[in-house]
Amino acid sequence: MPNTVNDTKDAVVARSDAAARLLRGMRLGIPIFLGYLPIGLAFGVLARTLGFTVTQSVICSATALAGAGQFIALNIMKTGASVFAVLAATTVVNLRYVLFAATMSPHLRQTRLPLQAILAYSLTDETFAINIADRRAGTATGASMAGVGLISLIGWVLGTLIGATLSGFIGDPASWGLDFAMPAMFSALLIALAENRRQAAMGVLAGAFALMLPLLAGVGVTLSTGWIIIISSMTAATIGAVTDR
Repeated sequence: MPNTVNDTKDAVVARSDAAARLLRGMRLGIPIFLGYLPIGLAFGVLARTLGFTVTQSVICSATALAGAGQFIALNIMKTGASVFAVLAATTVVNLRYVLFAATMSPHLRQTRLPLQAILAYSLTDETFAINIADRRAGTATGASMAGVGLISLIGWVLGTLIGATLSGFIGDPASWGLDFAMPAMFSALLIALAENRRQAAMGVLAGAFALMLPLLAGVGVTLSTGWIIIISSMTAATIGAVTDR
């Protein structure tokens, strides 16, 4: 009987501790939430202009959680391309998540498989940046990472819902400056995560590559946005690794 009482108490304490860590992760993810709201709003407006219903727009964001991929999918659908073309393009754009997952995996070996699946679902550029920095500080847990993902999902879906519902009143999101929210958020993440000048320089170098690669179209080499992101980040990361003493 005493063992049963102690086990019950331990279970209550464990649940309370997990809840506290989840809330801590949600607090860490508030900047992502604020950044996703306007981007999700813009997606909701665009989806409605292409004939999506409010429900379809929200389901798309709730099941995908892939900002750039979703925008690219809509733009390709707008041209009347096939389903295969849409899937191929979004796959290329989202290949970078394989790199993020490979970076995170060594830190999740003791995490249960169901929680790993949840973290994989909520993995985005921004949640990766927050969680890897928190892990670097030694304070990240599976529950806190899930909290970051949860608040991010809420921001993205809520923004989509608002945009899809009020699309008739909002009009062109770019006229409100909402298209600048994503670059601004990435810039803030770079400043927050760069620990020294060298790391900041690698970020700037990756940006320079991203700006130069489209110029290859002048010699007949046209790269999609997804490949530009992958090539730029991999090239800058390789240079950083090779030059790291």
